[in-house]
Amino acid sequence: MYAIVEVGGKQYKVEKDTLVKVELLDAKVGDVVELKVLMISDNGKVFVANDVSKSKVKAEVVFNGKGPKLNIFTYKPKKNVRKRQGHRQPYTQLKVIEIKK
Repeated sequence: MYAIVEVGGKQYKVEKDTLVKVELLDAKVGDVVELKVLMISDNGKVFVANDVSKSKVKAEVVFNGKGPKLNIFTYKPKKNVRKRQGHRQPYTQLKVIEIKK
């Protein structure tokens, strides 16, 4: 059984006991969060729309952190204009506890 959930404007395919990196959530490590369910597939049967209105996917927050550093370098040739910038995207790692239909 797997489910398609929406977190932070993105959709993820999750199964029980899988780890998923999502956009940073306002939750502490150890908290249990409920995710918005878009679709559930159970042994070839697909449930969408009104069928999943009462469905729940619960996940536990495992880790809050930052991703790898991205180096951004822009320049304009022959103008001696150079700009160096870095970025680390924050994320939350979730472990799916249960999927209820």
